Amino acid sequence: MIPVRGFDGATVAVLGLGRSGLTAARALAAGGAEVIGWDDGESGRAAAEAEGIALRDLSKPGAFEGVACLVTSPGIPHLYPAPHAAIAAAMAEGVPVDNDIGLFFRSFATGEWDRFDVAPKVVAVTGSNGKSTTSALIHHILTEAGREAQLAGNIGRGVLDIEPAGDGGVVVLELSSYQTDLARALTPDVAVFTNLSPDHLDRHGGYGGYFAAKRRLFAEGGPDRAVIGVDEPEGRYLAGQMAEGPGDDRVIRVSSGQKLAGAGWTVFARKGFLAEWRKGRQVASVDLRDIPGLPGAHNHQNACAAYAACRTLGLGPKEIERAFRSFAGLPHRSQRIAEAGGVVYVNDSKATNVDSAAKALAAFSGIRWICGGLEKEGGLEGLHAGLANVVKAYVIGREAEGFAMRLGSGVEAEVCGTMERAVARAVEEAQPGEVVLLAPAAASFDQYDSFEKRGEDFAARVKAALG
Repeated sequence: MIPVRGFDGATVAVLGLGRSGLTAARALAAGGAEVIGWDDGESGRAAAEAEGIALRDLSKPGAFEGVACLVTSPGIPHLYPAPHAAIAAAMAEGVPVDNDIGLFFRSFATGEWDRFDVAPKVVAVTGSNGKSTTSALIHHILTEAGREAQLAGNIGRGVLDIEPAGDGGVVVLELSSYQTDLARALTPDVAVFTNLSPDHLDRHGGYGGYFAAKRRLFAEGGPDRAVIGVDEPEGRYLAGQMAEGPGDDRVIRVSSGQKLAGAGWTVFARKGFLAEWRKGRQVASVDLRDIPGLPGAHNHQNACAAYAACRTLGLGPKEIERAFRSFAGLPHRSQRIAEAGGVVYVNDSKATNVDSAAKALAAFSGIRWICGGLEKEGGLEGLHAGLANVVKAYVIGREAEGFAMRLGSGVEAEVCGTMERAVARAVEEAQPGEVVLLAPAAASFDQYDSFEKRGEDFAARVKAALG
């Protein structure tokens, strides 16, 4: 655990008593704070009481008297579409509002570091798509290279639940826009921006607000190194804002699909090959085409970002390439779950938006595509480029018929409704050389509690159908 510093003897309120909230409460108490808490759900309040946390309804008048800070969980709105009543009350009283990410950055460094030969570092990864795979890949590379590394944030453990870093240790954080938007301290040594596509727009008041939340990771403290995907205008803008000039190698621009020019430090993938260039010359190359854990152009972008981050930490190209080859990938993210009769079955349930689903469609050919669910803002137009690889779509979800119609006439679509029927039909019709791909292009909440549950159901149905 990372004890939270700066609140010894002060009263700190915690709003939201799920995993991150309870961990924050424990870390605050370990640092000497007096913790009070509140959760709108009865189960959260019961869990807090079981740990001896005093409860106080933070939405009631006078609730913030004597409170030094409010710490809130990432799922609770603090600005858009409207702030939670307790957060609104804290802001009205002038009480600072923070989250566990902010607490982590203010508490991570300790006096013990003076005895270390190499100071610990934090690598923080954000972006719309690929941040989980990129974070896990960085952690895997470091571990394979024999470096002390911990994975936390949106993946792995809670940020305050990890162990204090040792000599030369690295903490890899996956951070969502909910987390970067509110944290009062954001000071990673290496900050990574993968890409940007529309997501969570209601929570951030639009696309500009969503990008602004991501951009805070680079603007609040200023990382020593910035690894920035430049395949969208926002990434190119961010790279330009961070660099002092064309040759500034504190900024590493990464891309999948285009050769990057200039005198700076770049890492890009084209036609399945990763290339690293510095000062106008190529210094390394990696063949990504036969690496099973990183299929498709979107994963090649993840590989470029992870490669660049690990190069800033002193790792060599060959040891990074070796780690690439032993990376198994993450569950529900281009996860190859079975092969039978010449047909490959891939679980990409994490493709919850159009952009990530389009990238999954571009990674394969001859696709029997299982899609549908709770649509997000922006429609399905972004899918059209990838539909050329689709043999047939099998549509699930409560609004499956409408989803199928919006795919247009360019792809044959069968309304299945349930995962059970979609898998059965896809398995029945798939031919050798084809891929049965779950890449829903939609959220799961119309039928499942999470994308993980949806992916698990897909895997179970495939296993049952194949016997």
